[in-house]
Amino acid sequence: MENTIYIALSRETAVKREMSVIANNLANMNTTGFKAERMMFVEHLVKSRGGDKIAPTKLAYSRDVAQFTDLREGPIKSTGNPLDVAIKNDGFLIVDTPNGQRYTRNGHLELSNTGQLVNQQGFAVLSDAGVPITFAPEDTDINISRDGSVSTNNGELGKIRLVQFEKPQNMEKAGAGLLKTDEPPADVESPQIIQGALETSNVQPIFELTKMIETQRAFDGVRSFIEKEDKRQRKMIEQLAPRRI
Repeated sequence: MENTIYIALSRETAVKREMSVIANNLANMNTTGFKAERMMFVEHLVKSRGGDKIAPTKLAYSRDVAQFTDLREGPIKSTGNPLDVAIKNDGFLIVDTPNGQRYTRNGHLELSNTGQLVNQQGFAVLSDAGVPITFAPEDTDINISRDGSVSTNNGELGKIRLVQFEKPQNMEKAGAGLLKTDEPPADVESPQIIQGALETSNVQPIFELTKMIETQRAFDGVRSFIEKEDKRQRKMIEQLAPRRI
C-alpha cells in the first residue's frame, strides 16, 4: 500500500475518534457537573524511504496523542433544594467509594437511609475531618454555608471538604461523573459553595454541533480521497500490466 493511503487512513482514524468524543459530549450536555472531553492531535513526520534526493521528503501523518477533560466551570442554576450545592471557582467534593476516594463537582446530594450525606450513587461525601456527615432523624432546617459548614436546628454537624490539585489536567474520569488521580489533594483556601444550586454541564451545544459538522466533512473528504486514490492505482495497474495476446 502506498504512503498516500497510509497518511489518509491515519487522518481518518483520528477524525473518527474525535467524532466519538464529540458525540459523548453532546449526549451529556444536560448531565449535572459533566466536563467535556477534548482531543489533542499532532503532525507526525516520517522521512520517505523512496527517491534519490539528498534531503528525503517528509511524510505527515495525523496522530491523536491524548484525550483530556475540560475542567472549566459550567453555568450554575438555582434548584431550591437545600441538599444541592454548586462549587464556585476551584474545588472538588470528595466521595468515599469501594475503590477509594473519588472527586466530583456534581453537588446533587441526598440523605441515605442511615442519615449520611451522599451523592447520587450513594457514596458518602467526606468532611474536613475525613468522615461522612451524618444527620439525626430530628435534624431540620439544613443549612450549608459558603465555606461548606453544615448545620441544622440542632447545631453544626461538620464541614464539607473542598480540595484542589496542582495538576488537575492529570485527572481521569472514573465513571458516574467521578474523577480520580494519584496526586494527593490540597484544601481549597477560600471555598465557595452555593446552597440550593447546581453546576450544569460545561458542554456548549452550538460549539459541539459546529465541530461535529466540521469533523464529518473532514471524514467525508478523507474517504473521498481514499476512493479516488484507489481508482488511480487500479487504473495505473491496468495501463502498466502486460496485455495478453
